[in-house]
Parts: sequence; structure tokens; C-alpha cells
Amino acid sequence: MGPNWQTFVILFILVVVLFGGKGRISSLMGDMANGIKSFRKGLSEEDDASAKPAGKVDDASATPGATTADTTDKSKV
Repeated sequence: MGPNWQTFVILFILVVVLFGGKGRISSLMGDMANGIKSFRKGLSEEDDASAKPAGKVDDASATPGATTADTTDKSKV
């Protein structure tokens, strides 16, 4: 039971659709690459927007009189 003529017709149609006419596969891959680039650009812009300003200090370290002993876990004592 080998492949019959209907199998060859279906394979031929698939090959023509995928590889035929104006390089559809390459245009799809190009579109996919552009989408990935824009996604990465959006992520990097989001990270830049949410980053702290350079002069900003954390609240815990800005507390007057705070030392490293004050910020340690008290449950270990």
C-alpha cells in the first residue's frame, strides 16, 4: 500500500502554497522578525520608564539612625 495519486496531488498543492509566488515563507519570517524586534523594543522602553531616577534613595536606607543591625531579621535572635 504505497502512496496513491491523491496523496501526490495534496503534497503538490501544499508545496505550491508554501513555496510558490513571491516567497511567502520568507515574507512570513520577515514579518515574524519585525514583530519580535518591536516586542523587544517595547520591553526595553518599559524597563527604562520604570527605572528609578539616579538620585532616588530607598526608604529603608533613608531612615535616620538606621543601621545594618536594625535591618536584620529579628527572628534569628
